[in-house]
Amino acid sequence: MSGALEGITVLDLSQGAAGPTCAMHLGDLGANVLKVEPPGGEWGRRLGPPFVEGVAAAFLGMNRNKRSVVIDLKKPGGSEVVLRLAEQCDVALESFRPGVADRLGIGYEAMAARNPRLVYAAISAFGQKGPWRDRPGVDGVAQAMGGIMSVTGTADGPPVKVGVPAADMAGGIFASQTILAALFARERTGRGQRVDVSLLDSLLAYQVVPLSMFLASGRSPQRLGSAAPYAAPNEAFATSDGHVMVAAYTPKRWPALCGVLGEPGLADDPRFDTNEKRVDGRPGLRAVLEPLFLTRTTAEWIKMLDDADVLCGPLLTYPELIAQEHVANGDALATVYHPSIGEIRAPVFPGRLSDTQGDASGPPPPLPGEHSEKILAECGFEEDEIGDLLRDGVVSGAENQ
Repeated sequence: MSGALEGITVLDLSQGAAGPTCAMHLGDLGANVLKVEPPGGEWGRRLGPPFVEGVAAAFLGMNRNKRSVVIDLKKPGGSEVVLRLAEQCDVALESFRPGVADRLGIGYEAMAARNPRLVYAAISAFGQKGPWRDRPGVDGVAQAMGGIMSVTGTADGPPVKVGVPAADMAGGIFASQTILAALFARERTGRGQRVDVSLLDSLLAYQVVPLSMFLASGRSPQRLGSAAPYAAPNEAFATSDGHVMVAAYTPKRWPALCGVLGEPGLADDPRFDTNEKRVDGRPGLRAVLEPLFLTRTTAEWIKMLDDADVLCGPLLTYPELIAQEHVANGDALATVYHPSIGEIRAPVFPGRLSDTQGDASGPPPPLPGEHSEKILAECGFEEDEIGDLLRDGVVSGAENQ
């Protein structure tokens, strides 16, 4: 089945997590992704532990459906090779600090002069303008400065990071969306354009609910653990053998929960008879509900709550999650076979297309420079040119890494 982005070629100069995730999603959707790496490969290959045959597991999960060419941008002629590749591409993606690509001679102006139809996307920590423009930053720094750490954790504990690289993932996802919008606009105008996506702005958009509440009320959100600041009960409760997440805050489901708990009169308790009262009186509400949930196992509560149409779910660890039939036999994970590493499993792009889904099962994450010569030949380099570039170390193949 052809992917929706078949015929689109992406020049991926990014490293780390946000850019590679963005490019991988485009590759999953059918784009031809050319991954440009420095000698020795991008730094994400060493982002571990854990490692699989010496390669970071995280890298393997973010770099399928790409081919690799190694170009030394510090050598004379390196930037020219990138510009010539860009002439044949629809999208260029980079994650340098602002200004670095221009100093290397491969910034937006240089590429657009060669290819006016090119969509040039830059992912950075804080964007291409503003007082923070030149600040270096990675996911943890962006989470700290982007407000999300201030609302994550428990009321009596310290601020904590989200347990996944939320800034990187949000940045990668919003970058892919913006690139697709720019490609769609190109269909009407015939012109490419610059795309600027920052980890900070992506986190702000990711926090639209708490930020909207703050902007309207002026009240800073509190750290509530698993609870939601706008509804109660909407949080996890300990059971006799684990935890159950319960969302029973609507006028219909709050009385249903009280009935399941064996306390039907609680539904009309004047302290808790509206969602607003339950949110304001959350500590008192938890004090009533917690001992009730401790009387049964998670499985028992799930069965009883499901039967009463109360929204709920067990708190699953990664091993438990992956073992679930819905996940194990579903479409959420792809298996890629790597010739030297073996089987690699990783989450796939979550959107499902009925006619042009694409393929997330390969090719596997490439070796550094694995496709250097083939990529250059496809993009119009003559055989003797390729030989000169390899001899001078401007371009390297896998055997030179």
